[in-house]
Amino acid sequence: MKNIVPVLALSLITLSTSAQKVNTLTAQEKKAGWKLLFDGTDKAGWHTYLKKEATASWQVVDGALTTDEAAKKNGAEGGDLVTNDEYENYDLQLEWKISEGGNSGIIFSVHEDPKFGATYLTGPEMQVLDDAKHPDGKITKHNSGDLYDMKKSVSNAAKPVGEWNKARILKKDGHLTFWLNGTKTIETTMGSDEWKELLANSKFKNWKGFGEYAKGHIALQDHGDQVWYRDIKIRVL
Repeated sequence: MKNIVPVLALSLITLSTSAQKVNTLTAQEKKAGWKLLFDGTDKAGWHTYLKKEATASWQVVDGALTTDEAAKKNGAEGGDLVTNDEYENYDLQLEWKISEGGNSGIIFSVHEDPKFGATYLTGPEMQVLDDAKHPDGKITKHNSGDLYDMKKSVSNAAKPVGEWNKARILKKDGHLTFWLNGTKTIETTMGSDEWKELLANSKFKNWKGFGEYAKGHIALQDHGDQVWYRDIKIRVL
């Protein structure tokens, strides 16, 4: 009986410490150069593509950035959310959760220019999807963790709808490595012979500007379905 209280106290401390890890950085992460791109409270550091600020279609709810479909129905303008800053070489980590039948994506190397009307016209994408119920789930190279429409994941590592997935994109001198829930899903190099072949066999083969920018914004895609993102952090390399 004497050990019950200490064990209970230790359990509560463990749970509290675990909760604090979302949208925060440890002392070790700060020392290593990690930076939060989202602190769980507001949309600072982000704006809607080709807009000065983040539109009302993106809201912060329970410590996550989420698309507000009800707000859209009431006239709020949609659009992909992009970082204010541009990045070239980095380690990006975040968590995402998708709605039933939902579709979204993490788009990077996005060039922001009015001549490109959308983030995906220049930026490659790590797919975010309900693989089981969205039609794209039946299309090769369109599943969660894939390099969208270019390269299929070596393993389907996505968790079921309603659960948080941990995504990581490592980009160094054009070399890309994707992880989903700790499983390496993609490895390739932008501009390489393999990349050119992947591009030639994709829907982007004739898209001038696609994948051509080494430095660019990071985007969270508004594909018309509810999605949640949190614990977004980056370490510039």
